[in-house]
Amino acid sequence: MDDRILYLTKEDVAAVGPTMLGTIELLRRLFHEKAVGHVEMPTKVGVHTTRDGLLHAMPAHVPGLRSAGVKWVGAYPGNARRDAPQVSGLIIMNDLDTGLPISALDCGWITATRTAAASALAAGYLARRESRILGILGCGVQGKSHLEAFARAFPIDEVLAYDPRLEAVASLAEAAKELDLEVTCVDSPRAAVEGCDIVVTAGPITKPPHGTIPRDWLAEGVFASSVDFASYWSVDALGQIDVLVTDDVEQYAY
Repeated sequence: MDDRILYLTKEDVAAVGPTMLGTIELLRRLFHEKAVGHVEMPTKVGVHTTRDGLLHAMPAHVPGLRSAGVKWVGAYPGNARRDAPQVSGLIIMNDLDTGLPISALDCGWITATRTAAASALAAGYLARRESRILGILGCGVQGKSHLEAFARAFPIDEVLAYDPRLEAVASLAEAAKELDLEVTCVDSPRAAVEGCDIVVTAGPITKPPHGTIPRDWLAEGVFASSVDFASYWSVDALGQIDVLVTDDVEQYAY
């Protein structure tokens, strides 16, 4: 029996990964599998080594794809000061018949792409189809991936971006050129929210949440995706939301 383990770097994974639209369609199938009870995915468990830092284990089994594995992921907002990734980790895939690990994958590209694709998939059912103005608060890895996801899935022609790190906004603007989009760098979170059709908050996950967005900044009918565990959202702003949607009620409650 071959017991060798294939290791794929972030670059390896990106080279063989599907397109953003392809990822959205794969997730559509996977969410259906989960909805009809064909997926085993227990609530994630983890440890919290610093005030903001966490390490989570995220196992899943999808019989229809003969796939089982676990993601061991760390989220450390303080890494921005260390010039290190804020999110990092590995995905271990196992053989279903023997349980043996067969591959280890860097999770960076997958985490960024899958998360943004899930937001765009949800927006396909919940946002206005004519949505064209996208606001992004937090222009790191998730900000970039969400820019691509929404640009592929919606007729986006205006992007407003805010990040206290000007270099992050500049990097996002550079990435937007590949999508034939221009990014307007705004000087406040409010300017990146008001007047938008779709809002993405993808800043660092802080504990407690900083709650920058108050009541009344968002117009009626806006779709918002909170990638940051609602760190950007005040309790009053969350209280104004008409419909709150999650893909996993048990996980959300936890």
